Amino acid sequence: MTLTDTLADGARELGLELTEEQAGLLIAHLDLLDDWNTRMNLTAIRERGQQVTKHVLDSLSVRPFLRGERIADVGSGAGFPGIPLAIVEPARHFTLIESTGKKCRFLEHVRDTLALPNVEVVQARGEAFRPEVRFDTVLARAVGPLAELVRFAAPLLAGGGRLLAMKGRYPEDELAGKLNGWKVVAVHPLAVPGLDEQRHLVELTRSHDRTGG
Repeated sequence: MTLTDTLADGARELGLELTEEQAGLLIAHLDLLDDWNTRMNLTAIRERGQQVTKHVLDSLSVRPFLRGERIADVGSGAGFPGIPLAIVEPARHFTLIESTGKKCRFLEHVRDTLALPNVEVVQARGEAFRPEVRFDTVLARAVGPLAELVRFAAPLLAGGGRLLAMKGRYPEDELAGKLNGWKVVAVHPLAVPGLDEQRHLVELTRSHDRTGG
């Protein structure tokens, strides 16, 4: 089985039927990652099969929980989960927020090379960025504890929007802490195809927002 087959089968398990073009773009992102990784540290995961599982399929696992048209990926790093989601969700606009200049150059190169018109790259710290229009969904993957995340995500999120924090093990200690002005809508266990590790998605909203819809 080729890596493209593994990717397509894994996406199918997540309820997503990739087109040939989408599969090619997802693999091309990893090709660019490997190339740039020889010059700067973008990922410690070098084996391609692990990249497909731990980067691409892990990113795609949160797709059902996206809301609205404007999505922000805070601390985007090498573009996960933002780039894979932008590839499979071309009708949505993704803003990749990253504070490190070299990583922003990589993200811009990926966007331009893969011709992704629905991707914008912003060099800023999440807590300092003030968008002209707030986002419907704010995503964060391995960015920090929930108490810190809600603090700097607050100015980014539109009313009724969702903050989605991607975690490994169930974050019991973080959930027990104070989330001033925020409430947990749900903690979704994620089954990432081919991954024998726990994954959870914490879905939050402001306390005064409705949780429906």
